[in-house]
Amino acid sequence: MIFIGICGASGSGKSTLARELTNDVRASVVVLQQDSYYVNHPDMTFEERARLNYDEPGIFDHDALYEDVCSLLAGQPIRKKAYDFALHARCDTDEIIQPADVLILEGIHSFYDKRLLQKMFLKLYVSVDPDICLLRRIQRDILERGRDINSIAEQYTSTVKPMYDKYIRNYVADADVVVMRGGKNARIVEILNGYIRSVLGEES
Repeated sequence: MIFIGICGASGSGKSTLARELTNDVRASVVVLQQDSYYVNHPDMTFEERARLNYDEPGIFDHDALYEDVCSLLAGQPIRKKAYDFALHARCDTDEIIQPADVLILEGIHSFYDKRLLQKMFLKLYVSVDPDICLLRRIQRDILERGRDINSIAEQYTSTVKPMYDKYIRNYVADADVVVMRGGKNARIVEILNGYIRSVLGEES
């Protein structure tokens, strides 16, 4: 199994890149989204959960994510994790995820846990102009997460931009490849898929 990490700012195109690799790599692929591993806070009210900083590293359950990655790398299935962004609560399912030829982890802090970083065969950092990232985030949060423009603006200025400046922009130093212009960069997707297919062929 090849373990690939995809990191970058919110709205940079990490999910799109993961999807493009899944579609073209010609192998079985499992994609884990770090967003599914937010720490659950059932003891808090909705208002309290809404005020949490969802862009800082400590908001994620890194141990649970690490355990799931280790299980898949060891050939063992895991239970799928999920998160309800409208309710700010975990909504894990009974769906079972089986190991595959390629494991992809994507998230804004996917390079934060050094234990995971050491296990990654290939580390990709998606680099996109911050203005484009903001526009994509606005569109996604309104259409997919039931947010309004005022709450998006408040979150962006209070947590998203500060955490990008403090942490996320610096993860580029850990990357093997910097993917410019996001996940729809067809040329780099073609190159990456060719490389992955080559490595899988060598392993088999």
